[in-house]
Amino acid sequence: MATDTTASSYWLNWRVLCCALILLAPLLLAAILIWRDEGKRREGREHPGTLFQDEAWSTCYKRVHPRWLLAFRVFSFAAMLSLLVSNVVRDGGGIFYFYTQWTFTLVTLYFGYASLLSIYGCCIHNKEAGGNIESYTSIHDPEQGTYRPPITSDGAGTTPKSPIEHSEAPVREAAGFWVYVFQVQFQTCAGAVVLTDIVFWALIYPFTNGYKLSFLDVCMHSLNAVFLLGDTCLNSLRFPLFRISYFVLWSCIYVAYQWIIHAFKNLWWPYQFLSLSSPYAPLWYLGVTVMHIPCFAVFALVIKMKRSLLRRHNS
Repeated sequence: MATDTTASSYWLNWRVLCCALILLAPLLLAAILIWRDEGKRREGREHPGTLFQDEAWSTCYKRVHPRWLLAFRVFSFAAMLSLLVSNVVRDGGGIFYFYTQWTFTLVTLYFGYASLLSIYGCCIHNKEAGGNIESYTSIHDPEQGTYRPPITSDGAGTTPKSPIEHSEAPVREAAGFWVYVFQVQFQTCAGAVVLTDIVFWALIYPFTNGYKLSFLDVCMHSLNAVFLLGDTCLNSLRFPLFRISYFVLWSCIYVAYQWIIHAFKNLWWPYQFLSLSSPYAPLWYLGVTVMHIPCFAVFALVIKMKRSLLRRHNS
């Protein structure tokens, strides 16, 4: 018989203590990184967490109008929302018992929010550039960042520039709170979709004997990453590594949710490596915790490759 997860003996043992410590260690590190790096400003230069308002909706390629990014985001949002609703209709609200649906919902919300920001950005761009697609040129330097010092009347604090350069270098508006929320959501999604898809295709599906995947199952465990990779290739968002903290927080919140449910109700675990009854539970928890690093690094590598290609194209 399955172990009763509501029994005190299930929780008061060395395994749970070890797993709790394994969860608390990255949580503490994440809190330190957020406190140290998030939202700080430094006079005269950028730091890894710096973000500008237009980075939420502009593209990273020259002469690619932001409306193309808007179109991609709207399509992605509509497709993912349709799949999510279909999944709820087919299987009920119990799907949110799984990390997959948590992440899929987060990515869906990301594209919905991204679409709103892109609509706003296109309105701003059309007002400034007259809506001329041919006049659009990306102002983002993929290697040096996007900071440009404000132009002053005496030229103090700036490098000598020609009159044309002076007319084309706008003063960047620092991002507000909601754009930072968008950036955090983007980086949380980036790590979570890779973790979700790798765990499903490498650790779960190979051991499901005779289980036939439906079209919806395949989409739920693949399109989240496909759409987010497409957005990553087009957008101009940065990827500071300290924001892996939010990805860690996201996963820890899910684990805490599972622990609380199982402490009050005897249920099966959605993923066997979350079960605390096995003497190998601490090793499973440690392994999944360490997996967060390469999963987050996948999108960091994609952005690094994108920047390298942009440098070659612009040189």
